[in-house]
Amino acid sequence: MEQALDRCLPPVECEPRLLHEAMRYATLGGGKRLRAALVYATGETFGARTEQLDVPACALELIHAYSLIHDDLPAMDNDDLRRGKPSCHRAFDEATALLAGDALQTRAFEVLATDMDPAIGAARQLQMIARLAEASGSLGMAGGQAIDLRSVGSTLGLGELEDMHARKTGALFRAAVALGALCVPHLSGSVLAALDRYASCIGLAFQITDDILDVEASTAALGKPQGSDQRRRKPTYSAVLGVDRARDLARAQHEAALASLAALGDNKALLTEIAAYIQDRTR
Repeated sequence: MEQALDRCLPPVECEPRLLHEAMRYATLGGGKRLRAALVYATGETFGARTEQLDVPACALELIHAYSLIHDDLPAMDNDDLRRGKPSCHRAFDEATALLAGDALQTRAFEVLATDMDPAIGAARQLQMIARLAEASGSLGMAGGQAIDLRSVGSTLGLGELEDMHARKTGALFRAAVALGALCVPHLSGSVLAALDRYASCIGLAFQITDDILDVEASTAALGKPQGSDQRRRKPTYSAVLGVDRARDLARAQHEAALASLAALGDNKALLTEIAAYIQDRTR
């Protein structure tokens, strides 16, 4: 993934150098690459070649990197640390960070539009672009962030919290699985529906675990400030349910994800391992 991202990002030697340096700083050399792993795991589960999956995996990571840059800005979460190093706006400046996020977002759609394996076909390529756009926009990640910012200091019900995170976090998880599946021709509607249920469940489990780790893990383990959600009085699963009940809910989502994979028969090892990682992760 690191090699594929290095290839798809503009080199630092190309002008404007500072902008390209910021883009590469925010994208390379860190992160779990979980969304990319979901693209690869889904595609490879059904026989797609790795080189066919590189472009959609890069597109997901570019969108994710842009969202982290913008989330960390003073106008948003105002975080100084990301992936164990200074946030992009601290390493560079706010204007450069803002532009780096903008450029990463547009680069994601550019690579989907221009660099896909021709064997995928134009129709499925357009489906990928549309799916990623929807997951990134006002009905997905950006909309979830807007709800999150509006809800600081407020008390949300469990249903409202799930809706917010289904957009903010879950939408990109679902898009990652969908893009991997779209690299494979002729998957049945029942299999696609099962994959989407799986992605929804692990997306929610990921966010619940994130909220728990914000309370329990150290800054060194997280790579970002520990307890930042609590200090900003953001609505989280650990705040709404308490840590123990939140952990029970994460476990239930993990079990639901595995149940969704039953439709795949024996063809589910990679996706099962990713679900286990999400459930057990400590950072």
